Amino acid sequence: MALTTKIVKIDPLNINEDYIRQAAEIIKAGGLTIIPTETVYGIAADSLNQKAVERLSEIKKRPKDKPFTLAIDKIERAGELAREVPVAAYKLIHKFWPGPLTIILKGINQPTVGLRLPDNAIALKVIAESGKALVLPSANLAGREAPENFSSAIKDLNGLVDFAIDSGALKIGVESTIVDLTAKIPQIVRLGAISGEEINKVIAKKSILFVCTGNTCRSVIAEALLKKMLRDNKRDDVEVSSAGVTTISGASASQSAKDILAKEGISVSNHLSREITREMLQKADLILVMERVHESAVLRLAPEVKNRVFLLKEFAKIDENNLDITDPMGKSPDSYERTFASIKEALEKVNKLI
Repeated sequence: MALTTKIVKIDPLNINEDYIRQAAEIIKAGGLTIIPTETVYGIAADSLNQKAVERLSEIKKRPKDKPFTLAIDKIERAGELAREVPVAAYKLIHKFWPGPLTIILKGINQPTVGLRLPDNAIALKVIAESGKALVLPSANLAGREAPENFSSAIKDLNGLVDFAIDSGALKIGVESTIVDLTAKIPQIVRLGAISGEEINKVIAKKSILFVCTGNTCRSVIAEALLKKMLRDNKRDDVEVSSAGVTTISGASASQSAKDILAKEGISVSNHLSREITREMLQKADLILVMERVHESAVLRLAPEVKNRVFLLKEFAKIDENNLDITDPMGKSPDSYERTFASIKEALEKVNKLI
């Protein structure tokens, strides 16, 4: 008996949640569903259901040993499915996800895993409702063009899949760019909606994050000083920022910090404090903290950045037995001067290393 594909239409601006649930239930039961993404239409299946994955391979006439990319609904899922995620991956993830980027990483349960977080509300709802990562290859037979519209997707697959969602025209209509990040040097496997130039630009830009307590004094001074050093060296390939571990976002730099930087010809009158986030930490190549307590706070929030966190004073020669740069807030001008001297000496070395 031939399979009958149930076809439904969903307005992306007024999503029918019942159809989303139907699609997810079919997937959870081992069925196959055509769903839209921002790039092309794809066939969704439960990645943990071997029979469903094998059926999908047969339908697409795809070699069974060729792995499928996994579609996820949250950035956090990447850390659950991949291991040893490099900073380059986080830079790309936080720049382009959700969006037309597939990244290949070292897998937890297999040598490598391809991951994508689509920029399509219908796709994300189906993935979330399914409760797991889905395989989601393009809805076409092997050797044919990836479908930019629903009519192309259903043409060869009507009667081969269980359910199909027609949401009309897609946002992009071009396949995702694939980047392999399993080796030391990233490799662009397939050019798609994101250009190679865009990918390389994001990866190449170094990111340095300074962390203190309130982001109104020490980290502000460090950020401002390093930015000046980079400007003096005509460097524009490094992004410098700062944050605090216990701060109220939006506070100005302390007056003493403003005064001591003014002597260097630097103004921080526009600075507004912010609290560290996991995203900031993940995409930073180098995280420089003022005290060990800040290092502990950073690692509680993002344990995966352990090898990129250092005490700033480790780069200075002043008082090597005490590597904390203590908070001068509310203390004497001499205390601020000592703090400033420690930060500046350390940054002179950092500036030569980056």
